[in-house]
Amino acid sequence: MSTWIKYNHNPADNATDDCAVRAVAVALGISWDEAYLEISDNARRMREMMHRNVAWWSVLRQHGFKRAVIPNTCPDCYSVADFCRDHPRGLYVLGFYHSHVAVVIDGCLIDSWDSRGELPIYYFWRDEYGRSV
Repeated sequence: MSTWIKYNHNPADNATDDCAVRAVAVALGISWDEAYLEISDNARRMREMMHRNVAWWSVLRQHGFKRAVIPNTCPDCYSVADFCRDHPRGLYVLGFYHSHVAVVIDGCLIDSWDSRGELPIYYFWRDEYGRSV
């Protein structure tokens, strides 16, 4: 069974609607405030809203991350726990249908709630931290 570490990077301990900021902060090893500013600066330059995927995706890309899609072999059964088992090494940022974002580091889920049963649809990875499947 995969491991889950309950972690909320938000300094106000606000566990809602900021999962992309929390995930970017953890993935980049920066503070929640720094991640918030990077995403909001990108959103402003792009003339997008900060909550849009394109705003935080661009931050990860600027830091060398690439996006990959989860293979569609079992779209209704491949869970975060499965992803963790299949990716015992590396750093990944997972995205879900319902706009949630979480981080997996060395097969361990880092999230403010236990999302191991959720179904990821894509992930970001970086060469020196992870590998594409």
